[in-house]
Amino acid sequence: MGMKTIDLRTKSAEELNQELINLYQARFGLKMQIATQQSNKTSELGKLRREIARVKTVIAEKGVAK
Repeated sequence: MGMKTIDLRTKSAEELNQELINLYQARFGLKMQIATQQSNKTSELGKLRREIARVKTVIAEKGVAK
């Protein structure tokens, strides 16, 4: 986690889509851990949300539909 935008821009469309799927899965897992009180890392949700937005922005810049 924590890729820089410049690193994302060098990836192919398929790699970006896979990265987006991985981030969604990580966010879901973290939400479940927080809901079941197995984790108290609520700040990680914001970090994941911003990372997802970063990947979506690069996908939009490339003009690739998901």
